[in-house]
Amino acid sequence: MLLKDAKIGDTCIVEEIHLPFQMERRLEALGMTRQTPISILNRKGKGIMIIKLRGTRFALGYNITKNIEVKGGEQSGK
Repeated sequence: MLLKDAKIGDTCIVEEIHLPFQMERRLEALGMTRQTPISILNRKGKGIMIIKLRGTRFALGYNITKNIEVKGGEQSGK
């Protein structure tokens, strides 16, 4: 499943990141590595979302969320 398809309240695990090298390294520096859990806090239109990653909130655009493969998608308790 792609990150852009996750729903609000889901908790997903990052499997693959298919982005240009520098962008992928930037996300890794921010803490988004493989097997990292992320929570979907909000969605804004087509693929734009706010996520919680290692305790920090991030806004990601469609061009990023469509290139991140995740597994899971379970509803969290919140």
